Amino acid sequence: MSDGAEETFNAVELDGGQAKSSNVDMKAQHTVEASKPLPQAEERTAPSIPSAPDVPKSQEKANRWVNAVDQFKVKRFFVLRPGTLDHAIDDIKALVNQEEDGPINNIWLMAEVDHWNNEKERLVVLTENTLLICKYDFVMFNCEQVQRVPLHYVDRIIHGSFCFPQHSLLKREGEGMRIFWDRLREPAFSSRWNPFTMDYPYCTFTYHPVRSISDRFSTLCDLETFREQLAATAERALERKPLAGRANGVLTLNQPILIEAYVGLMSFISNQNKLGYCLARGNIGF
Repeated sequence: MSDGAEETFNAVELDGGQAKSSNVDMKAQHTVEASKPLPQAEERTAPSIPSAPDVPKSQEKANRWVNAVDQFKVKRFFVLRPGTLDHAIDDIKALVNQEEDGPINNIWLMAEVDHWNNEKERLVVLTENTLLICKYDFVMFNCEQVQRVPLHYVDRIIHGSFCFPQHSLLKREGEGMRIFWDRLREPAFSSRWNPFTMDYPYCTFTYHPVRSISDRFSTLCDLETFREQLAATAERALERKPLAGRANGVLTLNQPILIEAYVGLMSFISNQNKLGYCLARGNIGF
């Protein structure tokens, strides 16, 4: 065998020996590493979520009690009895004179606020020619009073929050709407001090207390939609029957609604007990 072949053979043996030794060392190293105790895994905790503040049980009972009282107060309105509102609307539609009033555009359930700050339940009918303000008895199913306002006389509509004179003891929250139909006539002095007078050239409306009971009543008591439809219908009526000095049409203004009442003991008792509404008042007798 030649020297070159020998060197090649020896080199091969040397490499094989190194490979074997390296394999042995790696096995030993794996054995040592396997014998070592495994490091403990780091404990991971989920991020803490802030919990809702605990409500005392006494407060929860109080809230439930308040809600139950509010529901009881709302359900006392006769207009919420099944079929009552539909029956009333049919009765009101029968009172509309098609020749004089024209076709019916819409009907709303409102609360009228008089000049003494008394609330009164009203059904308001808007036709093409007339605005009908109806006092309806939802207990006896009878329309007791109808006030007809020709729409071509309506000259101004204001909407905004209620306000009182500076020295008045009364307060009223919320917003309303006032309709004027004779800007040249001021209420007489005797009318201002008469709580039952009808001699006022305007009427004031606000939301009915049952407006949040359902979607249907929310639509029937929508003051903004009522204002928009009233202004548009009054403009059309004025075009059909123009009046002298009414070139500007119907003015719609956003401003406070003044109620000229000072003491208001009568209105306080009436509004607190909802005397202007058809309400279930319990058993009265002996």
